[in-house]
Amino acid sequence: MWIAAAFVTMFCFGTNNMIFKWCTERGLSKIHIQFFFYLVAFLLSVGYGMLEGLSRFNLITVLLGATIGILNANGNIQMAKAFDEGPVSLTAPLIGTNTIFPIICAALIFHEHITPVQWLGIVLILGSAVVIQYSSNTGGNKNYGAWLIRIIFAILSFGILGILMKTSSYLHIDSLNTLICMYAAGTTYLGINSIIHREKWLRTEARTGALVGLFSVTGYSMYFFALNTGTASIVFPIVSLNCLVVILGGCWFFREKLKTYQWFGVFSALIGIVFTKI
Repeated sequence: MWIAAAFVTMFCFGTNNMIFKWCTERGLSKIHIQFFFYLVAFLLSVGYGMLEGLSRFNLITVLLGATIGILNANGNIQMAKAFDEGPVSLTAPLIGTNTIFPIICAALIFHEHITPVQWLGIVLILGSAVVIQYSSNTGGNKNYGAWLIRIIFAILSFGILGILMKTSSYLHIDSLNTLICMYAAGTTYLGINSIIHREKWLRTEARTGALVGLFSVTGYSMYFFALNTGTASIVFPIVSLNCLVVILGGCWFFREKLKTYQWFGVFSALIGIVFTKI
């Protein structure tokens, strides 16, 4: 069941990333979309908690949940801005390499066993990231530096987030409490960002954000379930396969085209991800 839950998370995260790209194409506010998605997700989580009953909150739960929420919000913002600077079908696989951090952490800190095949997958992912990164036309793309910086920030945000989520499950912290703290902190963080940037609010952003919120609650609920009942070093790579949804969507909906060696980098990254879950 936990493997199926990981694949549901993969689909939800991939769909959300495609929605972020769609919003970018239409000039909608990245901050407002996320604000509404966090707000709706927070209300859904609290509502479910009130019906089913909530466990007692403690300082560790609040701090972990709040940090996860802020990291996720920042990672999504950086990813959406990276979509502005470069093609989604290259940006998504690069950001997907963030799975390396929680996998290594699961082995070194939480003492999960990583097989030689999984280590081979990790090496493939790293090598593919170099190939895909090189494939961008640095000479003709004046935004290459900004694109790369956005990707690095997104990788760090999502990578640290994965480690903290594993820490939460390792400490047996109630996942619903973590989600409530995560969405509450994210809503606050994005609200402050909105005040600072003073962007115009649109009704479309509220509707789109609500849809993303539904996918997010489903995805993160399944994510915590998979981490609590399965093997983290396998769950993280499966979830990172959400880049498949984004890659196919980028080529299908946005008519993006890759060169032969770019496809080689994408496929080798995917093979590496598959190896890490064998």
